[in-house]
This record gives sequence, structure tokens and C-alpha cells, in this order.
Amino acid sequence: MNQASNYNLRDEIKEYWSMRAATFDEQPGHEIFSETERAAWHALFERHFGKGNGRKALDLASGTGVISHLMHDLGFDVTGMDWSEAMLEKARAKSKLRGSNITFLLGDAERTLEDDNSYDVVVTRHLVWTLVDPAAAFAEWFRVLKPGGKLLVVDGDFVSPTWATKFNKAMAGFLETLGLRKPVETIPQLQTHRDILARVHFSRGARSDEVSSMLASVGFDPIKVDFDLKQIHAAQKKHISFAKGLERGAQHRYAICAQKPLEAS
Repeated sequence: MNQASNYNLRDEIKEYWSMRAATFDEQPGHEIFSETERAAWHALFERHFGKGNGRKALDLASGTGVISHLMHDLGFDVTGMDWSEAMLEKARAKSKLRGSNITFLLGDAERTLEDDNSYDVVVTRHLVWTLVDPAAAFAEWFRVLKPGGKLLVVDGDFVSPTWATKFNKAMAGFLETLGLRKPVETIPQLQTHRDILARVHFSRGARSDEVSSMLASVGFDPIKVDFDLKQIHAAQKKHISFAKGLERGAQHRYAICAQKPLEAS
């Protein structure tokens, strides 16, 4: 069997995010660009987790460590895990610069290899929509949580067209016909993103009802869907174009808090 035949979708995803590492922190929605946004993220995590008080938190697909540092701010003992060494290199450098004691591990969010019942909370941001096997991943996250522990999934349907998507596309076409805008060329990175998206489980969009149902099926209970992300989005919109702000505001974005029952083992 040759090397190419062993190269699968998961390898493509890993390579894609490694490629994105160099410029990841330059984009609003990835890094934090204002204290207002930082406070909004803190409020979201406190709403569902409370203060850290030294409890153990696992940040899956931690990237450059943005969410890990937000959790660290609240007093959690944080472990960040990512399968891109390029992302982890930036995360560790950021942690050293800020003097934080966050542990960053190379690992797979779908197969963490962490011990059973070892974390008080697990958090993910914009990971679920990329999962190849979400059912297996959710079972894994259930396993590593302590009984009574909580999972917070911050994600959304970034695929289904919204009224804002259609409006922006129509306006772009109109401006092109007037010669006021040049046609946008598809860059290779964007095409790679589309190729991957077409083959992941949530290729038609990660809707909160389907994600919640899958979480319930592996044992999480209770499960609460939080759509109140307006403070985060309002802060991010100040750093992006009007058109992109319209699209983000119209998308189906959410945070799902799911608890491992106290009697679970």
C-alpha cells in the first residue's frame, strides 16, 4: 500500500489547520481584538461553568490557545489539545509570553487518550462542524468528564445560506456588472476548505438540534442550548466588514451546555 492511499480526510483536515496557523490570530472570530469581546467570552463561560477555582478544564482543538487563555483567566487549570504542531507552537509561545501555566498537548479531539473521569469541564469552539465522526467524539468527551462535569460546545451552521448571504452575493454581482467591483478569484486555501467541508459529517451545517440529539444519545443530560451570543458578535463586528457582519449576525450560532449525570461512571 503506498503512502498516498493512507492519506485520508482526517489527514487533510490536520494539514489544512496547520497551514492556517501562521495567520490564524489575524482574524476576528479567532483571536480576541478588544477587552469588550474578552469580557463577553468570560461572561459566556461563567454563565455555564461558574468560576474555575482550580477545576480541570480541557480545551479541545485549542488552536493558538485563545479559548484556553480565556478559561485560564477564570481560574481553571487548563489543558489545551490540538493535533496541529504548528498551532501548538504558537499557543505555547503565547502562553510563555503571558506567563500562564497552561499545558498544551498534541492530540486528537476524537481520541484524546486522556484518563476516564479526569476533567471537570470540556470546551470546544468551532470544532464540531469539522468532525469526521461526531458520535465517537461526543462519547469520548463524555468519557473524560467527571460525573457532574459539563461540556460547552460553541459552534454554528456556517453552511446553510441565509438572507444575508444571498443579499451580499446579489450586491456583489450587481457591483461587478457596473464595473465597481472585480470578480473575486477563488484562492486555493478557500477551495481546500470547501473540499473538506463537503465530506465531513455536518457537510450541510451543524444545527443545534442535531448536535443536541447526538449528545443526548451518548448520555449527556441535561442539555441546554444558548443562543445569547449577541455581546460576542457585537464586539467582533467592529473589526470586520459590514457585509461579513451581516452574514455572521444571520447565521445559526449557539453554545450548547451538556452535563454528564452525577451517577454516570
